[in-house]
Amino acid sequence: MLDAIIIFSFILAASGIGFYSIELLPNGALDQVTNLEALRLVVAVFAAIIGGAIGLSFQTTYRRLEAQVKEMPLEVILTRAIGLVIGLLLANLMLAPLFLLPIPADFGFIKPLVAVVGSIILSVTGMNLADTHGRGLLRFINPNTVESMVVEGTLKPANTKVLDTSCIIDGRIEALLETGFLEGQILVPQFVLQELQQVADASKDQKRVRGRRGLEILNRIKEDYPDRILINGVDYDDIPTVDAKLVRFAQEISGTLLTNDYNLSKVASVQKVPVLNVNDLVNAVRPSYLPGDNLDLKILKEGKEPSQGIGYLDDGTMVVVEEGSNYVGGELRVVVTSALQTTAGRMIFAKPQASALA
Repeated sequence: MLDAIIIFSFILAASGIGFYSIELLPNGALDQVTNLEALRLVVAVFAAIIGGAIGLSFQTTYRRLEAQVKEMPLEVILTRAIGLVIGLLLANLMLAPLFLLPIPADFGFIKPLVAVVGSIILSVTGMNLADTHGRGLLRFINPNTVESMVVEGTLKPANTKVLDTSCIIDGRIEALLETGFLEGQILVPQFVLQELQQVADASKDQKRVRGRRGLEILNRIKEDYPDRILINGVDYDDIPTVDAKLVRFAQEISGTLLTNDYNLSKVASVQKVPVLNVNDLVNAVRPSYLPGDNLDLKILKEGKEPSQGIGYLDDGTMVVVEEGSNYVGGELRVVVTSALQTTAGRMIFAKPQASALA
């Protein structure tokens, strides 16, 4: 209904302008017209067609702008509005003395021209500054403002999780949500979504498959948990890498970075950003094997040393078996001698039970 009203208004206004614009023609030209009313109608029809085209263009632009505003985060709308108001106030204060200057009547148009141009420039400058420093301003006024605006005023900084691209592609985030061990709101920044799209469009098959799998996982968890998974339109044009943007965003909303990237975890920790590393969680819940424990293991391949054999537990933990190279392809009961636990993973060292008892 609104679209029809917009287009009809332009058609009506244009036809009215065309109908009465005949009066602007020179008197000599009007004297040569035999049927003035017919000319008015013809001009009004042509003007209505042009007005309809302009109205359709205006309506399309309006709908596109409306869609962009709907997708825009609330804090961005608020900060831009504040920047616009401040820019207009500065324009009025700075340009007020201009109207007191004695300007000749022939150049009187300069005053309104400078006022309009100055207001536009300062308004745009205010909104640009708001995009850059707006979130910091809101956080300065109220430390909880940004977080509370992200999710209807109820989001707590301690519960906010910022999701990394590698964590989406990994897929274990879906299982964590299903089990209920991961609480709070989860934000996916727009630049992470763009990186995921780039991976899905990569030329290499393996990389493209990983990217598409990540998009499928993200779509599934958004459908299953629509109130918890939010796409945030934040971006930082002055920061080149996605990892640096993630750390910056987590800092600004006092959130926790959720990732399985070892290097990103270390960089974020250095900058005092809380990190939840999925690999740390997996390592923490794995069964603990102590020296002397027995394992039934299938030796899959030889190790780096000639006498070593390599096997894997059900959870993917690698087991290095001393004197196990002769058992490649077969099953063997081994005795744990030691275990090495790191952030990147875990490794168990063992030897055949017969050798350990000898």
